[in-house]
Amino acid sequence: MGDHAWSFLKDFLAGGVAAAVSKTAVAPIERVKLLLQVQHASKQISAEKQYKGIIDCVVRIPKEQGFLSFWRGNLANVIRYFPTQALNFAFKDKTRLAADVGKGAAQREFHGLGDCIIKIFKSDGLRGLYQGFNVSVQGIIIYRAAYFGVYDTAKGMLPDPKNVHIFVSWMIAQSVTAVAGLVSYPFDTVRRRMMMQSGRKGADIMYTGTVDCWRKIAKDEGAKAFFKGGIY
Repeated sequence: MGDHAWSFLKDFLAGGVAAAVSKTAVAPIERVKLLLQVQHASKQISAEKQYKGIIDCVVRIPKEQGFLSFWRGNLANVIRYFPTQALNFAFKDKTRLAADVGKGAAQREFHGLGDCIIKIFKSDGLRGLYQGFNVSVQGIIIYRAAYFGVYDTAKGMLPDPKNVHIFVSWMIAQSVTAVAGLVSYPFDTVRRRMMMQSGRKGADIMYTGTVDCWRKIAKDEGAKAFFKGGIY
């Protein structure tokens, strides 16, 4: 193996391992966020059992589902970031796995990543694996536009944009990331709600499409619902 090939392989593995470790470390936070986002669209979470907020969700998950359930759906997330972006559509099913609130095997809707993909594919075909894809692309565009737009604007307001202390640059980057994430968060909520419909039929389908999802969330739950798991 040549030096360039070996260097590429080392970088590939290092990046993949780093992504896997970081995703696993923050998996509990991701699952809390996701449950708050999709609980209104979940058949497993009745109205009286819905989480009242971030703290309530964090306290109840280990009590009701077991401590390890904080990492439910994490394998799909790790695979997606290691770095099989070409197969990104298939591993969106981590949303359905992470939203599965059953504690025992009999209560679970899915029994692993493979079972989740097979059941959705059998029910909806390949199209079911792409639920929420359109709004996902829209969210990425909004996020990138906000990120680079605000970042360039913020740096341009500095006295000497070309000679900025590393701490100032870091603070700007963190602030811009938070703003961009907040601006694009409603798109992520709609995306995950659409994903939750994979495998459903007839009356179980809550939204007829992306626009209908936006409209019903705003009408039935209020504008704050778009930010569930993000700011409260």
